[in-house]
Amino acid sequence: MRRRIIRIDEERCNGCGLCVPNCPEGAIRIIDGKARMVSDIFCDGLGACLGHCPEGAIEIEEREAESYDERKVMENVVRGGTDVIDAHLAHLREHGETEYLGEAERFLAERGIAVPAAEAPCGGAPAGCPGARVMSFGPCAGETAGGPPRASRLRQWPIQLRLVPPEAPFLAGADLLLAADCVPFAHAGFHEELLAGKALLVGCPKFDDAAACVERLTAVFARSGVRSVTVARMEVPCCYGLVRIAREAIAASGREIPLEEVEIGVEGKRK
Repeated sequence: MRRRIIRIDEERCNGCGLCVPNCPEGAIRIIDGKARMVSDIFCDGLGACLGHCPEGAIEIEEREAESYDERKVMENVVRGGTDVIDAHLAHLREHGETEYLGEAERFLAERGIAVPAAEAPCGGAPAGCPGARVMSFGPCAGETAGGPPRASRLRQWPIQLRLVPPEAPFLAGADLLLAADCVPFAHAGFHEELLAGKALLVGCPKFDDAAACVERLTAVFARSGVRSVTVARMEVPCCYGLVRIAREAIAASGREIPLEEVEIGVEGKRK
């Protein structure tokens, strides 16, 4: 079947092994000094390992692969003990995989293993993949509804990285803001603090094709005369991939372009 599944770039991988404990399903092992996926059936394609690779060697792709098998995964998981069981179940909960979660709980019940309770820490949701953790935030002190509308600082269209041609006139000599697509929703000061005076490109390092993003940005940097780049990303681990994409594109363009990184917390505050 064709489905989403991880791909490991062996050339980038340095064998550090940080991805291994962050894959409770047991899909990744270090073999001959490189991280390798041991079987398609163990990878759920949800990307718990993505943000833990310092080299950006792990990506999600869509390809022909064996079907994910929750029961075979659970055979791996239970061998890891209670902490690994907790991590796997939390991972399924946070991604809304109720069918797999039910199958995992039935597997545990059949073997007389207690199903861990879903503890809700501050924020109101179980621990799990930080990029997909469900959280609710209370209103800020003194927050009121309504208020005068603010002027948009957007000066161009389109904004999606995949749609903007490298020769777009608004990129010529511009200070560029490369923003993860969650940032404008999370950060209330996005227009005034980050976008004002800049051209904007938007993308998602987790769901966009990273290689295609590098190629498009390389062309932008090489042809447009962009003067500076500000990368605005969320604090979740997988979002750091946007910084890596920008740095690779600058290097490939052969130009020296200053890069500034801005991190936005999941509650919208600038770090």
